[in-house]
Amino acid sequence: MNFNSVKKDIRNLIEAIRSLEKKPLIILLSVAILQTISWYYSSRAFFRVNIWPGYSTYEHIYLVEYLYWFLADFFTLGIIPVLLIIFLLKEKPKDYGITFGDYKSGFLYSGIFLAFMIVILWFVSAQEEFAQVYPHYPYARNNWNVFFVFEAGMLFYMIGWEFIWRGFTLFGLFEKFGYYAVLIQMIPFVILHNGKPPLETFSSIIGGIALGILALKTRSFLYCVIIHFGIMFTIDFFSVMRYRTADYGVSFNSLINLIKNLF
Repeated sequence: MNFNSVKKDIRNLIEAIRSLEKKPLIILLSVAILQTISWYYSSRAFFRVNIWPGYSTYEHIYLVEYLYWFLADFFTLGIIPVLLIIFLLKEKPKDYGITFGDYKSGFLYSGIFLAFMIVILWFVSAQEEFAQVYPHYPYARNNWNVFFVFEAGMLFYMIGWEFIWRGFTLFGLFEKFGYYAVLIQMIPFVILHNGKPPLETFSSIIGGIALGILALKTRSFLYCVIIHFGIMFTIDFFSVMRYRTADYGVSFNSLINLIKNLF
C-alpha cells in the first residue's frame, strides 16, 4: 500500500471540506439529522413502544399518540431549525419565509388552489371507502371536539413539515443554488411520500415543486401551510360529514343535507 498516496488523499479531503461554505453545509447536515430524529423519535412507533405501556388504559390514548407525533415533529422540524437560524447561522427567521411576505399573491393563489381542490375533493369523497380511511384517527368521526383537537394537532405538524422544506431548506439553499433549491427540497418531500398510494406519491413531485415556487414568489412558507393543511382538513371534514349522514351523493341536495346534519 502506498501510504504517501493515502496521506495525500486525506489532505485533499480535508482541504475540500475546509473549502465548503458554512451555510449550505449547516443546512444540509442539519436537515439530514433532524429528519432522522423525526423518523426514530418523533414517530407514533416510538410513542407506541416507549410511552404507550404506561398509559394504555387512558380513554383517548390513540389521540394522544397522534398528538405526540404532531407536536414532536413541530418541535423537531419547526422550532429547532428556527433556533439554528438565530443562534448558529446568525440570521433572521423572516429571511427563511417566516413572514406574510407578498400576502396579496399568497392569499390569491392559496384561495384559487383551495377552491379548485375543494370541488375535486367533494366528488372524491363520494366514495364510501374514502370516508372509512379519513380522518386517520377513527374516533374523530364520532366526536366533533376530538375532531377539532386532532385537526389542531395536525396544523402544528404541517407548520413544522412545511417549514423544514419550504422554509429552512428552500430559502437557506437558494442563495447558493438558485432555483435548483426548489428541486433539492422537492426530493426528500417525495421520498417521504413513499409507501402511500402511487398517485399521491407521483403528485407530490408536482406539488413539491409548485409549493416551492409559491414560497419563493411570496417570500413566505405560510401559504404552503395554508394549502397543505387546507387540503387535509377538507378531506377529513368531508369524510366525517359523509360518515355521520351516510350521504355519499354529489348533488347540491346532498350538500344541503350534509350541512343540515352537520352538528
